[in-house]
Amino acid sequence: METGSTKAVYAALFGNLGIAITKFIAAALTGSASMWAESYHSASDTVNQVLLLLGIKMSKKPASDLHQFGFGKSQFFWSFVVATMIFGISGILSLEQGFSSLLGEDHHFENPVINYIVLAIAAGFEANALRIAFIQFKKPIVERGEKTRPSTVWAEFRNSKDTSILTVVVEDTAALLGIGIAFVGILLTDITGNTQYDAISSIVIGALLMSFAFFLAKENRGLLLGESVSAQQYTQIMAVVNAVSEVNKVVTMKTMHLSPTTVIVGIEVNLIDGLDTDRIETVTDTIENEIMKILPESKKEYIFVEIER
Repeated sequence: METGSTKAVYAALFGNLGIAITKFIAAALTGSASMWAESYHSASDTVNQVLLLLGIKMSKKPASDLHQFGFGKSQFFWSFVVATMIFGISGILSLEQGFSSLLGEDHHFENPVINYIVLAIAAGFEANALRIAFIQFKKPIVERGEKTRPSTVWAEFRNSKDTSILTVVVEDTAALLGIGIAFVGILLTDITGNTQYDAISSIVIGALLMSFAFFLAKENRGLLLGESVSAQQYTQIMAVVNAVSEVNKVVTMKTMHLSPTTVIVGIEVNLIDGLDTDRIETVTDTIENEIMKILPESKKEYIFVEIER
């Protein structure tokens, strides 16, 4: 069964593949530097979606003796690779195209109408892909009963561990911004006859892609190194465990994401006096069940409860 992340990635993949082919044709026919930059952008986005799907597939592999906690972090790894590809392919090629057109004397520009048509079509595809991705992205907000406001969206953006859907949202947003920048550059060149505007647009697109790539790389780096649950989930877990009548206090708790939904939890608790072995086992099971209510998509066997001696 496809997850929301997978659906969003597929939508972006097929959209970007068609857009990339169309943009390359338009760039070859018109010679527009900003259209070449957008072509590189869409081509790398297409490859990126393939890598994201690879990461999602690999993350579902069963645990082995060598990887006893599974392969969930594959999503984080391939999302990190995608971020570096945005920088290495889209960003650098866009900058190179822009500077060579700006400093060179052989920059030709013709048939701008073709560019307008292609950019309009691309904007439609990218907007639809972003719509699908955003629907999946905001699901946790809706499930928490919160309103989809800029503040809650930004908080979810910062706290989300689903790097695949996060990457698609960032890519589609960057794509729409890139289309807008390319349109402005082509329009100004069309009006003034000065091809420098077209070249500058390519440079701006390259800088934009590098900025987004840096953000994605930073987010994925944290998850690869072992990022804990969000502050909200941490507070909720502490509250439900402390609410268990036999628990005096939570001594320590450490968590780490093994995948966007799977979390390893190590918790040490201090219990009231006078509990026999059977009762302690019952309390331990209760604590595990309470934690699973906060992390319903995780695995109970990854919750380790220790009693303070």
